[in-house]
Amino acid sequence: MAHTWCPESRGTLTVHTVSQTALNAQLAQDIAQRLDAAIQVRGFAVLSVSGGQSPIPLFQALRLMDIDWSRVRVTLVDERCVPRTHSSSNALLVQTHLLQDRAAQAQLVFMVADTHASLSSPAAQAKAAGIALTAAGTADVLVLGMGADGHTASLFPEAPNLGDALDLRNAQACVAIELETPPANAPYPRITQTLAQILSARHIVLPLTGTDKLNTLQRAWPQASSAKPISIPSKPISLPTLPISLVLQQTQTPVALWLASEALSTHTRPS
Repeated sequence: MAHTWCPESRGTLTVHTVSQTALNAQLAQDIAQRLDAAIQVRGFAVLSVSGGQSPIPLFQALRLMDIDWSRVRVTLVDERCVPRTHSSSNALLVQTHLLQDRAAQAQLVFMVADTHASLSSPAAQAKAAGIALTAAGTADVLVLGMGADGHTASLFPEAPNLGDALDLRNAQACVAIELETPPANAPYPRITQTLAQILSARHIVLPLTGTDKLNTLQRAWPQASSAKPISIPSKPISLPTLPISLVLQQTQTPVALWLASEALSTHTRPS
């Protein structure tokens, strides 16, 4: 079934439609400009990033941007409860693919306090991560991802404590997520920023490529021409609300949705 897209600003959400080959370069430039502006105003900038394989091309483009990276603090949106040197560690991924070249001077704020993650409970690690995240300061730019199931960060629809993680009254910056059936490729407890912490960022970006994620996006965010902002609940929500929808359809924090134009090729745009 064809969908109609209206790539323009709707409330706090702006849609950028860019070719697959240009998306990461243009988004990296946009992020760098925002970080540089923050440095000029406050003397430092905070960039919060998600893990996984999807943001790697963005990291590789961003690390070449000519800004004062020594004044940039990089925080994590979520992390697996594994040692920092573990192959599934988001911190290791960020060190490998973002904190290179010019960005090698940036300061990484770890969510896992040391290399012995198994020595502390996920809840204890989440508490420590929240303290470190708060000390780093408000994110000037926060980069999210989205799974085919509508999760973002480690806010999975099936998480037993999802309601608490999405509750804006939750004063915790981070919570532990322990899934009954975790992904086979990363079967670990996780630490994630809460929805309240994510929405405390000054600017959120969500880059998406691939028709599978576009289909999920259509469920999470109805056509732009008819989308209406929703109220973020102050108490646990009732599933099956998709976690990403609470980011896309809120009016508190500006969100920029970056879409690869190739993913829209089978969809109909208005003339």
